[in-house]
Amino acid sequence: MSQLFTPLQLGPLALPNRIVIAPMCQYSAEEGRAGDWHLMHLGNLAQSGAGLLILEAAAVEPRGRITHADLGLWDDQTEAALGQVLTSVRRYSDMPLGIQLAHAGRKASTQRPWDGGAALAPDAEHGWQTVSASELPFAEGQPAPLSLDQAGIDGIVTAFAEAARRAERIGLELIEIHAAHGYLLHQFLSPLSNRRSDQYGGDLQNRMRLLLAVFDAVRGAVSGKVAVGVRISATDWVEGGWDLEQSIELAKVLDERGCDFIHVSSGGLSPIQQIPVGPNYQVPQAQAIKAQVKMPVIAVGLITEPAQAEAILQEGRADAVALARGILFDPRWPWHAAAALGAKVKVAPQYQRAEPHGARGLFDSE
Repeated sequence: MSQLFTPLQLGPLALPNRIVIAPMCQYSAEEGRAGDWHLMHLGNLAQSGAGLLILEAAAVEPRGRITHADLGLWDDQTEAALGQVLTSVRRYSDMPLGIQLAHAGRKASTQRPWDGGAALAPDAEHGWQTVSASELPFAEGQPAPLSLDQAGIDGIVTAFAEAARRAERIGLELIEIHAAHGYLLHQFLSPLSNRRSDQYGGDLQNRMRLLLAVFDAVRGAVSGKVAVGVRISATDWVEGGWDLEQSIELAKVLDERGCDFIHVSSGGLSPIQQIPVGPNYQVPQAQAIKAQVKMPVIAVGLITEPAQAEAILQEGRADAVALARGILFDPRWPWHAAAALGAKVKVAPQYQRAEPHGARGLFDSE
């Protein structure tokens, strides 16, 4: 029996299978508000047969956006716009839906990728002043962020909690706190970007303080019906930076605090990173963390083939696998995986006649 198509429990949330659609920014919002592109994009992915769809990173405040066109969840307007999209998506899909809550920190205020992706100065069109743990830019020559003071830190924690409340109000069943890929919470974790001398800098306990405060605030802001987890970069891939050993210690603390899952990625903090990209290149980090925690661990990163995903689970290296670019390329990847592994996948009745003649019994009509 295929392990990939067995159920998985993430805290209070039951997934029908172990295929997770990872968050992918669309850079298509208007002042943080979701629109027609999101309806088309999410509606498509909600018909994929995956066990969980995590929406793209949603900024908890306007200055936390990567670009001016990022999705947000910081006020009544952004909440209402996303809620309207989700109402339409749910009309035709019962796939579990989650959202990633994020703050870009010093990696905010940039152009959209297809416009070049360059960092923008505060006085540039679509630019603004960024904030971070310390006044260190992401790369040499880029605008420097302001170092957050205590009031600013408290405001960030509050913004995450308020966004979490909004997420639950519009019916999202899972919240993933974004502490990976060089964004604000990762900036506080890594000694490469955090040079503070106060209670948020220095040793590991201090550098974890903001993320743990955000986790506690989000967990306290939503009901027990909502799963709350964290995405991390397990290593910066830079000497002297955040690494697997520190990630394991962080994961243990989150586990003790009642974290429902951890999603293990890597990199994104430094332009000098050296990433050995290849199939399963982040799975060893997920496996090492899984050995130390009780909560489910999601692996991600160049997991592209059904047999590859199945082997990761059969070997106990992770509890679920996530796809991002791969499912944009093939939005029916779970259908094809089920066919390859002899499993069933649920599809909308409108699509049931797509069942291949050579794979009768593939589609679950219930």
